[in-house]
Amino acid sequence: MAAIRLDASGPFDWGPFITFLAARAIPGVESVDGNRYRRSIRIGGAVGTIEVGPADGSLEVLIDRSAAGELLVGRLRRWFDLDADVAAIDDSLSRDPLLAPLVATRPGLRVPGAWDPFELAIRAIVGQQISVAGARTIAGRLVERAGDRLPTPHGEVIAVFPRPEQLASADLDAIGMPGARVRSTVALAAAVADDPSLLTPTADVDADVARLRSLPGVGEWTAQYIALRGLRHADAFPASDLGILRALAGPDGRRPTPAEALARAEPWRPFRAYAAQHLWSAGAAT
Repeated sequence: MAAIRLDASGPFDWGPFITFLAARAIPGVESVDGNRYRRSIRIGGAVGTIEVGPADGSLEVLIDRSAAGELLVGRLRRWFDLDADVAAIDDSLSRDPLLAPLVATRPGLRVPGAWDPFELAIRAIVGQQISVAGARTIAGRLVERAGDRLPTPHGEVIAVFPRPEQLASADLDAIGMPGARVRSTVALAAAVADDPSLLTPTADVDADVARLRSLPGVGEWTAQYIALRGLRHADAFPASDLGILRALAGPDGRRPTPAEALARAEPWRPFRAYAAQHLWSAGAAT
C-alpha cells in the first residue's frame, strides 16, 4: 500500500476522531482496530481501501492505489478538518463564558466530517430517532442489499457503500426502518442520482440548508447535520439536537427550546459547528 502523510494546520488529536469513527463504523465498509481506522472508498471511478492512523501529531494514510492524487488528499483533509484554524476558533468561542471551560478542556477540537456527502446524508436519515448503534446496524443492512463487494477485501472491510442509483433501486423491505423512512431514503437517493449537485456545498450555509430541506425526508435537524458534517459548513448548527439542548440546560435542569438554543448560539458565529462539537463532546463525557 502507498503511504501519504497529512499534516494539520495546528495541534491535532486523533483520539476524538477514532472514538467517533469506532462508534459509527458501518459493518462491511469500516472497521477500527486499536488506533487504526480502515474503510472502503470509491474515487475517480475506482474502488479501494484506505487505512488511517496517527503519526507524530499528523495522520498517516495507507491506500491500496499507488496514485493518491489531489482529489483524495483534499477529501481526506476536509474529512478530518485538517485545515481548520483551531487557534482562531478557540479564541472566538472562549469569549463566551459557557464555552470557555469546554474549550479549555478540549483545545484545538476539530469537527469530524465524512468521506462522502451522500453517505452522510443517508446516515442522517437512517439515524433519525434511533440510537447510534441502531443506525450503524441499519446502514450495514443497506450495504448488504445494495453495495458492491470489494474485489480485494481488507480484513473486515469487504464492501463499498452504495451509489445513489444503486440505493434508489434497492429492495429495502423488512430492513428494520419505518416505511416512511424507507421511502425517504429511496427518494433522497433518487434525487441525488438525478442531480448530484444537490450535495455540492456553496459558500452560503443558509442556502444550502434550504436546498437540503427541499429533499424528501430532510427536516431542519437533518439538513443542519448534513451541512455540518457532509458539506463542512463551519457555521451549521442543529439547534433542535437533543444532545445540544441537554448541554444547554440551565441550573434548574430546564432545556431551552430550539428557538432559544438558536438565539443562544448567535454569538458563536461563524463557528457554531465547533460550538456544537464542544457541546456534544462535553455531553458524551458526563
